[in-house]
Amino acid sequence: MLFLSFIQDIKIEDKIKSAPNSNYEIGVFIGSMLPFILLVTAAYLIYRYNKKRQNR
Repeated sequence: MLFLSFIQDIKIEDKIKSAPNSNYEIGVFIGSMLPFILLVTAAYLIYRYNKKRQNR
């Protein structure tokens, strides 16, 4: 996971400074949080699936 963060090299501060209006900041925030939320959701779904399968 740490390796992927080096590859992406996101500069959110620069994006916000050059933003045309305040709505852009909200989009940048959502766009930066979305991958994390998707990974957590996928991990939970895999955990729940495996737990149900184990209890059979």
